[in-house]
Amino acid sequence: MRILILGGGNCQVNAILRAKEKGCEVIVSDYYDDAPGKEYCDFKELVSTFDIEDNIEVAKKYKIDGVMTIGTDQPVYTAANIAKELSLPSNIDVFTAKAVTNKRVMKNIFKKNGIPTTKFAFIRRGFSDRELESLSFPVVVKPLDSQGQRGVYKLESIQEVRSCIDNVLSFSREEEILVEEYYKNDEITISGWVKDDRVHILTVTDRVTYDNYPHIGICIAHDFPSKHLNEYHKEIEEITNEIVKGFEIHNGPIYFQMLVGAEGIKVNEIACRIGGAYEDEFIPLLTEVDILDMLIDSSLGIEVNDSKLMSYNLADNNKALSVQLFFARPGVIESLGDMNQVKKLPGVASAKFNFNPGDEIKEIKNATQRAGYFIVEGKDSKTLNENIDRVFKKLSIYDNDGNNLIVDLRRSKV
Repeated sequence: MRILILGGGNCQVNAILRAKEKGCEVIVSDYYDDAPGKEYCDFKELVSTFDIEDNIEVAKKYKIDGVMTIGTDQPVYTAANIAKELSLPSNIDVFTAKAVTNKRVMKNIFKKNGIPTTKFAFIRRGFSDRELESLSFPVVVKPLDSQGQRGVYKLESIQEVRSCIDNVLSFSREEEILVEEYYKNDEITISGWVKDDRVHILTVTDRVTYDNYPHIGICIAHDFPSKHLNEYHKEIEEITNEIVKGFEIHNGPIYFQMLVGAEGIKVNEIACRIGGAYEDEFIPLLTEVDILDMLIDSSLGIEVNDSKLMSYNLADNNKALSVQLFFARPGVIESLGDMNQVKKLPGVASAKFNFNPGDEIKEIKNATQRAGYFIVEGKDSKTLNENIDRVFKKLSIYDNDGNNLIVDLRRSKV
């Protein structure tokens, strides 16, 4: 069977390799010719994952049996359109795919269905001050259809919004941007699978973020279990079910971001995909549910083995795990440390660099500057944190002057 995977970035590599292990021929489309996933696929195409029409032509060229993406938002909409055009299997239809990848549609569905979210407005170039008079500053501005925290800023005044709007729109294909009130919060993420309209929550993690003003919400870690799970478990389930119903999500993976603050839970954004923080790796470690295998099979129209999903109960899960998405100071890489030594440290399940010698690491503005990741386990939170500390002491990326560029953003500022 042939499967088209949209995107050949670091988040998609595991999906490419797994599909090949399952006997599939894999086609990868990606705007970048040197995308890391293209090293492992059978066929590669220099096509943007945002380009629906060209990807439809790729799908026809290779006579694919299925199409999917993982870890990235906008290609979800492309995949749904390809599936519709070629009558291929798809967990969600085009309506739902649009709703979960366009913030205008998303926010309006939140409002229509009474799903708690921050106050918001949509504006264009040349907007008037009164269009934002219902919002209190500071605010967060976002493109309607981007990903990876690109074009997301926390701003303090209408003047800052006005001066920033062109930059935000540069990350979008739309003519409007989203402006929403800033809500002081802790972030949590909900990952799960919907089976015939029934929600199965697999993990609730604390999404640990780093702000480099005006850049905001850059994810540096996911910690399981969330410190908010016990208090908000019932409310998380209720809101998750409301979202699934309101967005007509009938089957497949879900990845919801929620904010926990003084006014309770507010929904930030939602997606119908496996998350981009290597959830395909850490969810099986925590739950024994192979969510990546399920996604590949469902995308090909193969019956999904959901026995582990049906027997899993989040409330019974007492494991501790963290995904650390580590960053580095700006500089040109001379050499990388020995990641094999890192993998031998206590609790480390997986680890990888995202860059190579000769690459330039730039200022931290969004998720594209991630230097790598590691997944680590512990018998409890104390042991987990000790294991994380050991890894950071061992990690190294050196510049030409012998400086170690790795920075532990949990404790440091760049």
